[in-house]
Amino acid sequence: MTTVKLMRAIRVAEFGGPSVLKLYSDIPAPSPGQKQNAELHGKSITAPGINSDLCLWSEPSRNLHSVWILCAKASASVYPWIRCFWSYRGCWGWSSVSSATETGGYAEYAVASEDAVHRLPDSLDFCQGAAIGVPYFTAYRALFHKAHAKAGETALIHGASGGVGIAACQLARAFGLKVLGTAGTVEGMELVLKNGAHQAFNHRENDYVSKIKEATNGQGVNVIVEMLSNVNLDNDLQMLSYGGRVTIVGCRGPIEINPRDTMIKESSIIGVALFFATQEETAECAAALFAGMEAGWLRPVVGPKYPLEKASLAHEDIINSPGAAGKMVLMM
Repeated sequence: MTTVKLMRAIRVAEFGGPSVLKLYSDIPAPSPGQKQNAELHGKSITAPGINSDLCLWSEPSRNLHSVWILCAKASASVYPWIRCFWSYRGCWGWSSVSSATETGGYAEYAVASEDAVHRLPDSLDFCQGAAIGVPYFTAYRALFHKAHAKAGETALIHGASGGVGIAACQLARAFGLKVLGTAGTVEGMELVLKNGAHQAFNHRENDYVSKIKEATNGQGVNVIVEMLSNVNLDNDLQMLSYGGRVTIVGCRGPIEINPRDTMIKESSIIGVALFFATQEETAECAAALFAGMEAGWLRPVVGPKYPLEKASLAHEDIINSPGAAGKMVLMM
């Protein structure tokens, strides 16, 4: 008689606020299928990452047809491309949920395709491993796949003290760009400067836009990586140089802009969505990130840590946080 291994996992059965994240302790652990990494079967995930894009599981306009283990941010019955990044014993990687038999990363066990698992160097711990995936893949995609940033250009990381922001600062600095970063607290600005930014600015100050323009001698910045476009996009367009590009990484609502601002400088607004990356783009990014880990400049900053049963609290804190400080992770 085969014994079914059970595990703890967070499940989402309805759309709503963080309270819809529910912990269960009787979920069957997954088994690896064809071309899935069997090494993960029976290996406990040590630290899944928490991501700040909450609109997917809170969106009331979609119908939820089943109950799913939370994978990063949403129900796979509605969004089959959702991925969750995690780390365990010397590896980091991601799981994608597309059926009721597959699990996400807010769980004690997971399966993953072979090409989604990467070695974690001894120099990084489990929590740092969980902080690599979404932040660094998103930052790399925004800077290089979408904005086509080049050495010698100036990049502004708007909201640079969070997981994606710190990743973008480290990447931009390592690839030869002049890096400007913003944060909402003094502590956040210090963190930004410690992780690659040449200069940091407080985006809560009324005159921060003019200060950034002064820092570029009035030329503006070539690339902006934007974490909260519904608040900052209008200001971003004022700070761009001729031919400048804004990459939209995060948004929590609408904003009104004047399209003429893009005409004057022939600037571009570019959306970024990690799940549209091709296999070749993902492989390129993974290789660049591993090189950064080996060289020592890629060092994820881990922020608050929460036990699995506090997953809903973690997401509440993301929403209400006055200023990000590294990557939030769950601890098993």
